Amino acid sequence: MQSKIIGPARCLFTVLLGCLLVAQTAIAAVPAKPEIKESTVRACVIGGMTITGLWDVVVQRFEDKTDYRVDLVATGPRPTISEAFRSGEADFLVMHAGDITTDLVADGHGINMRPCARNDLVIYGPESDPAGIRGLKDGAEALKRIAATKSTFVDVNSNGPREVGHTLWKRAKTRPIGSWFIQDEAPYAGDIPLFSANKEAYFIFGRMPSVLEKHPFGKAQILVDQDPTMRRPYILMEANPARHPNINHAGAKALADFILSPEMQNFMAHFGKDQTGGFPFFYPVWPIGPAMHP
Repeated sequence: MQSKIIGPARCLFTVLLGCLLVAQTAIAAVPAKPEIKESTVRACVIGGMTITGLWDVVVQRFEDKTDYRVDLVATGPRPTISEAFRSGEADFLVMHAGDITTDLVADGHGINMRPCARNDLVIYGPESDPAGIRGLKDGAEALKRIAATKSTFVDVNSNGPREVGHTLWKRAKTRPIGSWFIQDEAPYAGDIPLFSANKEAYFIFGRMPSVLEKHPFGKAQILVDQDPTMRRPYILMEANPARHPNINHAGAKALADFILSPEMQNFMAHFGKDQTGGFPFFYPVWPIGPAMHP
């Protein structure tokens, strides 16, 4: 009786063991599921790009062409967005070039810093134009005439205008000294244009704030523009995964590459012209050929 029971049991055990081995082999043959790509790219963006609406277009086109979604972590002046990037809150950063951006890379927070666009600064002045600079396209020549006529000039206490101004004075081979050369006493950056206009002074400032009526400009007028040496570069960079291991480096690089693509560089070359009388808000970093124009 015992042998009759054990025999069928052994057969059942053998069958079950065989099924288990087949199942294990089948499981082993199934390739591992690929790791899901992080879908969100967190971005810190300089205020000019969001105020003009350029950033909205960049995000829409990027999201339409990829599987990524872009979240705006911080926008505004450089100190604000650089601090958010430095603390690891963002994967991607775009803003004006300068010491603050170089420090982000030097301190190990950012990598692959690349120029992506430029915005232009212009010279404003009173309608009377005592130095006779209206219509010039050479900023250095304009400053030389301002100095020669000792016309009032406000040295704007803001990184962009001051950096461009120093470059132009050097090109003009002129050292601005005298009562006609004054420092701005505006409590806030937004008060500088009106302060200068009330002094009937010349001053260097961005075109964008005037066009968008971001600050009051009084009766100040744009007298000198279209000087390529008065364009200020923007840079972009990706967060350093060695310093911030939880960032989405692949997504940040994809976004940076997209902004530098022919599609977006060409778009920037024309963006804003309908508002500025024919000048783009952002100049591309490389020439756009006629065949690429919309």
